[in-house]
Amino acid sequence: MILNPGIVEQMIAHAEREAPVEACGYLLGARNRITRHVPMTNTDHSEDHFTFDPAEQFAVAKAARKDGLTLTGIYHSHPSSPARPSAEDVKLAFDPALVYVIISLMNGTKTVKGFHIRQGTVEAEHLIIEEEHK
Repeated sequence: MILNPGIVEQMIAHAEREAPVEACGYLLGARNRITRHVPMTNTDHSEDHFTFDPAEQFAVAKAARKDGLTLTGIYHSHPSSPARPSAEDVKLAFDPALVYVIISLMNGTKTVKGFHIRQGTVEAEHLIIEEEHK
């Protein structure tokens, strides 16, 4: 999955603003390139769980269709644990086609990793950070 460095910076900034609560959001794009991130509200306001606001989900889906983009991933933060899916993350992964990006802020280190989760199996997804093609 290819991401622009600005998107990575924005996701990390979102995670830092929300800490110690988990930040969450959608990643939009086309094919194998993420071109937009959309911060969402964690309606659980929890340090170890997130739930999207349904009205925000609908608005993002509508805007993505209008702009010709597709939902390519979901991101969330782990303020005090590693950048790997928790048992709950694996259980709640609903779409095997999506990349699940986790931002860890554990011990002041910012780590961003991607994963595919298919039927309870977690596979690392290599994230390529590069400038967006114009």
